[in-house]
Amino acid sequence: MNDETQTTDEVTLKDITWRDYYNLCKPKVVMLIVFTAVVGMLLAVPGAVPWSLFPWQPFIFGTIGIGLAAGSAAAINQVVDQRIDAQMARTKNRPLPTGHMDSKRALAFAFAIGAVAMIILVVFVNELTAILTFASLIGYAVVYTMYLKYATPQNIVIGGAAGAAPPVLGWTAITGDINAHSLLLFLIIFAWTPPHFWALAIHRCKEYAKVDVPMLPVTHGLEFTRLQILLYTIILIVVTILPFVTLMSGVFYLAGAIALGLGFLYYSLEVKKAEDETMPIKTFGYSIFYLMALFAFLLIDHYIPY
Repeated sequence: MNDETQTTDEVTLKDITWRDYYNLCKPKVVMLIVFTAVVGMLLAVPGAVPWSLFPWQPFIFGTIGIGLAAGSAAAINQVVDQRIDAQMARTKNRPLPTGHMDSKRALAFAFAIGAVAMIILVVFVNELTAILTFASLIGYAVVYTMYLKYATPQNIVIGGAAGAAPPVLGWTAITGDINAHSLLLFLIIFAWTPPHFWALAIHRCKEYAKVDVPMLPVTHGLEFTRLQILLYTIILIVVTILPFVTLMSGVFYLAGAIALGLGFLYYSLEVKKAEDETMPIKTFGYSIFYLMALFAFLLIDHYIPY
């Protein structure tokens, strides 16, 4: 049997490689999730986590558990979205659309690593982190993927709560409770998600329309979406100042947040002008750099003695 005639139902174990399982987890997305969760963990304590086995237990196992849960949610998302993934240039090379993986094995893998994640979090971290992580997994894999994505053009805004949870999960992994400062980290990612994803949605507007996914530029037009990106960017800039205002961070973070925010504002204004067709995807790329750099500034600032 050659690759051209092989169907998804005929996929065998020998045809599947570790890379197929790895790509099911959306590794780049999971890495960003884990990074923000780790920053949440480190910000939760006044100094560095002590270098001894027991104090590092929630840090190590929390990172593993949150990462596995994120991978599980991503795999379930790909199983549910495989029909539309096959029709979109951005996603057509994923394991399921290409036939490198079948749905049964993908779901079995997703449930397995999800179950392992929950066991790790309950046994080695704490129950609150396990509950919140499970809620985040369900929020993304079920509520957003199966319902919100097709129900409303505000899907990204409402569903963004699941994607904004990792810093809170990291914080609770270390402290065992939810702190107001951890909710600020949640709020930052929650405000960041709409301009981040709507920039991509503009770039892929025709593809989303083709597969009947009601993303904002499909239902309300490009001009309205460009305005929303700009408005949410302004909201984001204001929100990112709150850690300084609440004395969670210092001037180093504030300077970084303002500089990064002005960069995001520049991109948003360029998207609003609609003079460069490549600007939305450039804005999407910058938004990823923005979030990583912003959380890096938070982390560095945390260890600066003022």
